Amino acid sequence: MNLTLPRRVRLMALLFLATLLGGCGYNDFQRLDEQTISAWSEVLNQYQRRADLIPNIVSTVKGEAGFEQETLTKVVEARAKATAIQATPELINNPAAFQKFQAAQGELSGALSRLLVVSEQYPNLKANQGFQDLRVQLEGTENRITVARNRYIKAVQEYNVLARSFPSNLTAMVFGYAPKPAFTVQNEAQISAPPVVNFEKPASK
Repeated sequence: MNLTLPRRVRLMALLFLATLLGGCGYNDFQRLDEQTISAWSEVLNQYQRRADLIPNIVSTVKGEAGFEQETLTKVVEARAKATAIQATPELINNPAAFQKFQAAQGELSGALSRLLVVSEQYPNLKANQGFQDLRVQLEGTENRITVARNRYIKAVQEYNVLARSFPSNLTAMVFGYAPKPAFTVQNEAQISAPPVVNFEKPASK
């Protein structure tokens, strides 16, 4: 097929542009951006799974006479705060909103951790098969959250290295590929730290 000179020029320009974009990391940005979105979606799925378990856990614990109400209240409030944040894929492009979401989930993790520790002091709950089943589901979900978070952290690390490296950082500036936020070390430490629970009764005077 014979091409006119203008059409040949346009075709050569398109081929040159495609080669230039590929060499500057444009295709890699597309791939890694989709990878981070996919990893983030899995994080959200696991957090939602945890949120869906909490009402049943709270309902079961409420049936235990004399259970520490402050612990239950903190779990309910923390869940409400965490689920009130609209967790969308766009959240990973907003560092301030991401930090707020992360803090809310960390607070919920701490409240749940305390609830499980406190529940150990109630023999009826320890013997309640329904509560133990919910506990196993919750622990399994927490493990899934950890795995999903780690995958997201790895995906973001790969993306951010590309966004900050030369010459792909020039492509990032041209097409608006800003570095994405990740979970912080401080937040990881807060979540993994065991809660302080004091079951000692004050000395009678």
